[in-house]
Amino acid sequence: MGSMFRSEEVALVQLFLPTAAAYTCVSQLGELGLVEFRDLNASVSAFQRRFVTDVRRCEELEKIFTFLQEEVRRAGLALPRPEGVVPAPPPRDLLRIQEETDRLAQELRDVRGNQQTLRAQLHQLQLHSAVLGQSHVPPLAATDIEGSSEWTPLLQAPGGPHQDLRVNFVAGAVEPHKAAALERLLWRACRGFLIASFRETEQQLEDPVTGEPATWMTFLISYWGEQIGQKIRKITDCFHCHVFPFAEQEEARRGALQQLQQQSHELLEVLGETERFLSQVLGRVQRLLPPWQVQIRKMMAVYLALNQCSVSATHKCLIAEAWCAARDLPTLQQALQDSSSEAGVSAVVHRIACQDMPPTLIRTNRFTASFQGIVDAYGVGRYQEVNPAPYTIITFPFLFAVMFGDVGHGLLMFLFALAMVLVENRPAVKTAKNEIWQTFFGGRYLLLLMGLFSVYTGFIYNECFSRATVIFHSGWNVTAMANLSDWSDAFLAQHPLLALDPNVTGVFRGPYPFGIDPVWSLAVNHLSFLNSFKMKMSVILGVIHMAFGVVLGVFNHLHFAQPHRLLLETLPELVFLLALFGYLVFLIVYKWLCVTAASAASAPSILIHFINMFLFSRSPTNRPLFHGQEVVQSVLVVLALAMVPVLLLGTPLFLCRQHRRHSRKRLAGRQSDEDQTGLPDSPDTTVASWGSDEEKAGCPGDHKEAEFVLSEVFMHQAIHTIEFCLGCISNTASYLRLWALSLAHAQLSEVLWAMVMREGLSMGRKMGVAAVVLVPIFAAFAVLTVAILLVMEGLSAFLHALRLHWVEFQNKFYSGTGYKLSPFTFAMEEE
Repeated sequence: MGSMFRSEEVALVQLFLPTAAAYTCVSQLGELGLVEFRDLNASVSAFQRRFVTDVRRCEELEKIFTFLQEEVRRAGLALPRPEGVVPAPPPRDLLRIQEETDRLAQELRDVRGNQQTLRAQLHQLQLHSAVLGQSHVPPLAATDIEGSSEWTPLLQAPGGPHQDLRVNFVAGAVEPHKAAALERLLWRACRGFLIASFRETEQQLEDPVTGEPATWMTFLISYWGEQIGQKIRKITDCFHCHVFPFAEQEEARRGALQQLQQQSHELLEVLGETERFLSQVLGRVQRLLPPWQVQIRKMMAVYLALNQCSVSATHKCLIAEAWCAARDLPTLQQALQDSSSEAGVSAVVHRIACQDMPPTLIRTNRFTASFQGIVDAYGVGRYQEVNPAPYTIITFPFLFAVMFGDVGHGLLMFLFALAMVLVENRPAVKTAKNEIWQTFFGGRYLLLLMGLFSVYTGFIYNECFSRATVIFHSGWNVTAMANLSDWSDAFLAQHPLLALDPNVTGVFRGPYPFGIDPVWSLAVNHLSFLNSFKMKMSVILGVIHMAFGVVLGVFNHLHFAQPHRLLLETLPELVFLLALFGYLVFLIVYKWLCVTAASAASAPSILIHFINMFLFSRSPTNRPLFHGQEVVQSVLVVLALAMVPVLLLGTPLFLCRQHRRHSRKRLAGRQSDEDQTGLPDSPDTTVASWGSDEEKAGCPGDHKEAEFVLSEVFMHQAIHTIEFCLGCISNTASYLRLWALSLAHAQLSEVLWAMVMREGLSMGRKMGVAAVVLVPIFAAFAVLTVAILLVMEGLSAFLHALRLHWVEFQNKFYSGTGYKLSPFTFAMEEE
């Protein structure tokens, strides 16, 4: 948890890797995930790098793996996860994996092709059998059976030129959606010189390509004349019909049908053997492919990392530069020594100086990851600046709970999150693909604290599903008021609303031990009381939250060796904030403590006092809270206004003076060293170079000092001053969303109870069947509570709490202009 408050120290190291052991060393670094490599060949294209051939071979293998994976999925199988940790293979194994993969893929292609061919042949035999098996009666036979009809001529025509024409047949199968169009086109093209019969197959046939059962239409066409036959064949070819030979004699058709059935049986046996062999090949793919995929991905990642290294002048070692956490340097050195021991030459790790801003490294666990994710969504922190995440662990759930305070709703959220926490180690829960579930599961600890804090604030508000709970005895005594006021039955009948006067002895016995007194839930001015309480509470919490953010900036200035910012920025900001809005918080607390029930009717208005404070005036009808209040207010306003020019001009003038002093020193140093020779000093690499935007002196390679431009510094400071001064006003008003959303949540809960549960309870009392009526009523109440009050209101409160942290809190000290340390690791390759 030490690195949570500030990012870890990250060092730039130079690695000297022997050529023979470079692959092994980088592979071991990938398993450990300690370093982030820098590209030393940025000016070299990807096609001209040292290991581009190996990368291409890995990419070709990836394509073959994709083909094998698709074949496995096509067969309805799933690839298992590789067992254990699969290390990156040595380079010599690449050829072996490539040969075995090519052989396996070719074998799978051949078997799959044979299977497709056999299925197509079987489909043709089944269609032919269906055509011969259908009860298509030849036209002549039908004429003999039916006998004479009104269309049969009474006298046979004498012999003529067409007396030798014989009836021919075209039989086949066509897809059902083409049958109607085929029949219509045949009739129109042949002008009726044919007789066509279309019948649907009795059984569905398996499609050879998709494997799905499909219905076909068989047809038998009888025609006269060779020209008509040519037209029919062309039309059937255009419709992609399957045409089969059709014998005229019944005995010949029966013999052909028996022969087709025998061929189909033999083909089914061959197809079964082929599919069994295909299953064996797919089983080998299932066993070999998962570890191969991990190995090739790791190998390609290693070669891509090696492509970022430069080659030494002697070509005996590779030189790499990488970012690494300072605490991991001993582990890095030991890992490289173990990996390069077989090469005879040990790899060397050398820490070098650099003026570039290092990446940010903050280690998290399953509890802190969601809170760190909230901060990183705003922006990754600058190197070693104060990290808001540890404080967000408390402030974020608390501000959410202020807007979502209800014991019942908070308890439901807490139990839901607790259930996810208890089952977090189950594989089925971790591997769930539902995006909504993944979102909730990733923030389970955040939801746990949000629910817990909501229960706490719910007890303070004394609300449980909008109902007040009586845990302690109320501080108000109605009996004492009734005895002293002589309330008679007639008085009670004429006055439905009764007032409790705390000035009467015995009526108010003291404050409620914890939270709001439950008697307020019965009062008609309940909403007015909570409105005043929550509004003032929101202002107090907001000012404290913003002041805490300004104080956290002190640690940034001290760490980055910028003490002048303490006097020229942090102190004026605190004085400006506390002189105006800190004084407002003082007025609220002072009025709570000093104004008694006896003087409550004549209590002054804080809002009017605060307005008069800026106008330097007084209101005769609004008496002061304490003696000398006007003088104090005038001094505070003048003091706050005096901080504006200090905040605007202090830092730019100081930096200008510092720049001139450094310029004179450099000029004097050059004049005194004109006759001296020697190596230049190494550049200053202290963290002060990364302290702020206008003071950054990071040089991307050359050691020239960044040019100081006074106008840019003034512009930056003017923007900061305007943003802070105006932001104090707008941000304080923004915290009033705590008051607004808290009242909205309470009123929605009250409306839901009054319109659902209260109606159900009264209905059950009238009907005498309360148990039967309350079942659907409670179901509707539960669904609406979860959908509206937990999901919708919870999401709304979450977004508003997120805004308060990003805009009102973090901009006081957190820049978020850094970048994460992305170590070279195989962890993602194994998932």
